[in-house]
Amino acid sequence: MNAFLQELFRAGLYKRTQGRVTRQVTCAATVVVFAMGCWRLEEALKDAEWAAGLNVYGFNFWLPGALLLAGAWVAYRLVNMPTAADFLIAVEAEMNKVSWPTRSELYRSSIVVLVTIFALAAVLFVFDLFWSQFFQFLGVL
Repeated sequence: MNAFLQELFRAGLYKRTQGRVTRQVTCAATVVVFAMGCWRLEEALKDAEWAAGLNVYGFNFWLPGALLLAGAWVAYRLVNMPTAADFLIAVEAEMNKVSWPTRSELYRSSIVVLVTIFALAAVLFVFDLFWSQFFQFLGVL
C-alpha cells in the first residue's frame, strides 16, 4: 500500500514510449467510468433531501467535480505504475502480433456464423415443436 501511495504522487511517466496507445485507451476508459459515477452522484445529490441545504453552495456540483479530477489523476497514475504499465506494454506487444482478417475474410466468416446460428435455431425450433406435440399427445402437458 505504501508503494501505491508513493507512486500515486509521482508525476513521471514509466517507459514513456512503450505501450502508449494501450495505456491511453485504458486511461480514457477509466476516466469515462469515473465520469459516469460522478454524473450519477451529482444526480443523486440533486434529489437527496439531506443535501438540499448544501446545494446553495454548489455542493452537488463541486463534490462530483473534485472526485472526477481525483479519479482522472488516479487513472493517469495507474497506467504509469510499473506493474500495470508493464502489463499494458505486454498487451500491446501481443496485439501487434495478431494477424487481423481482411475485409473479405471478415465478410465470409460473418456469413458462415450467421447461417450457422439460423440453422441451429431452426433445428432447435423443430425439436421443440416435436417434443411439445409428443407430450401433448401423451397428455402430459
